[in-house]
Amino acid sequence: MQSYTIGQAARLLGVSPDTARRWADAGRVATHRDESGRRLIEGRDLAAFSIEVGQSGGDEEASYTSARNAFPGIVTALKLGDVAAQVEIQAGPHRLVSLLTREAVEELGLEVGMRATARVKSTNVHIDLV
Repeated sequence: MQSYTIGQAARLLGVSPDTARRWADAGRVATHRDESGRRLIEGRDLAAFSIEVGQSGGDEEASYTSARNAFPGIVTALKLGDVAAQVEIQAGPHRLVSLLTREAVEELGLEVGMRATARVKSTNVHIDLV
């Protein structure tokens, strides 16, 4: 499973690294240290926390802007059917849901906790790996 540094997590949550550190220090999201001493957050933990932050509206310091309709975030849920799939991405305070083929999800290797970017054009959301 992919892990994220505090800085990466902050970008995905749409907050400053200081805010992400404070949340980790307060125990709001679990961290562990790698062999070089950096604090990391497991992808599944970050996915769950990003949903919590998105539902609560985040922190007063939080700001999020999208450039060219791109919403970098983290995959928080996958629902696979026989042919179709539903992918949810939490991008800062924004929750985006995309319907696509199961084959596309499998080709991208999408899993909960992975970084991905939702790109919005009209009524379509395209998922890019980061």
